[in-house]
Amino acid sequence: MHAQAKRLRDDMNMAIQNVAEVSKMLLDNSSREIERRNMKVYNRARALNKLAHLFVDRLKKLNAPEEISYDTLNRYAQEVQKNFIVTDIDIKNWFPRISPFFIMDRRKFLAIYERAKQAHTVLNDFVTKEYIKTKTLEEAFQLLNELQNVQKQLVTLNEEKDQIKNERAPVDKEIADLEQKIDELKTKGPIDELNLVNAEIDTLTNELRYTLRHLQKPFIKMQALATSGGGGGVTPDELKKVTQYLDTPFEALSTEPNGYPELKEILEKLEGLLAQDKLKLKEDKARKAEQAVNEILKQNSLANPQTRSAELAARKAQLLSSPQMEETCRNLTCYQEQLDQLKTRKTSIETHETVKENAHKEALDKISNLKRTIEKNIFTSIDIKVQIA
Repeated sequence: MHAQAKRLRDDMNMAIQNVAEVSKMLLDNSSREIERRNMKVYNRARALNKLAHLFVDRLKKLNAPEEISYDTLNRYAQEVQKNFIVTDIDIKNWFPRISPFFIMDRRKFLAIYERAKQAHTVLNDFVTKEYIKTKTLEEAFQLLNELQNVQKQLVTLNEEKDQIKNERAPVDKEIADLEQKIDELKTKGPIDELNLVNAEIDTLTNELRYTLRHLQKPFIKMQALATSGGGGGVTPDELKKVTQYLDTPFEALSTEPNGYPELKEILEKLEGLLAQDKLKLKEDKARKAEQAVNEILKQNSLANPQTRSAELAARKAQLLSSPQMEETCRNLTCYQEQLDQLKTRKTSIETHETVKENAHKEALDKISNLKRTIEKNIFTSIDIKVQIA
């Protein structure tokens, strides 16, 4: 193919040189007639001279490629075609105007020019029908080189993936070990005891809320009445205690002296407000509130819950202030900081791993596409089916 391409290039180049020479012949002959000043021929001679100049100048711009490939030869064929199209138009427009003079010169030019057009037809047919197959085959070889490079990249990516995997394994183990240590600290020792105490406190808090449930509305009404200056003799400190019993009954009861004198004093004032109907409660709610007040004041129903509250509060305070709790909290903080650092490092490794995984997938897809394209190009070029493993 390349040898035939060179031969056709040389034939086309020779044909163009012949056209250039016959164009110079037209230029020389027309120049001589112009010098003779024969008015009968003068204007035609000037027209031919100008036309020959155009032919010569255009042909000078056509340079046959030294390096032969489909792209260079196809570009050369297209340049020749553009040149010939313009030349055809000039011949059609101007040769009839020169007639009947220079008839032998024009016939000689047309004969050589037609042979050049035939050479171009042969060249163009070869380029578009036969030589284009070499381009496809050359592309296949270029793609083969690219395929080899991508396969090398894939090997490198596999090595990097294994390296990242080996880097992540010890980090995962350290994270698992630290999480186990943290879990042991939280489920054993003083923290576990504290959790049990807190659970008992929560249970007792719910019991107290239930016991004081009928005093919720009266306490709120009592606060509103005292705040608006409606009397009742409730002091600001007592209002704070009422709020505490409403929000956190366990803390309120556990911080009272034995026998909960503050609550009793508040309840006595509440009892007076209920008797005077200053709280404007519904009959049923007032009755239940009076019953709850009576149970606490007369039957001392909160004695046992207060004892339990004091014991749990003391136990909680003791655990929180113990050296064992201090050491456990210190270890927990240390372990948690290490765990956070390891998780940050793991996230970075996983991000890097994701990047490599995506690159690996892209490389596999590219390899697959390259293989199919190479197989197709080879079949198109030389009609042989191949399969790249």
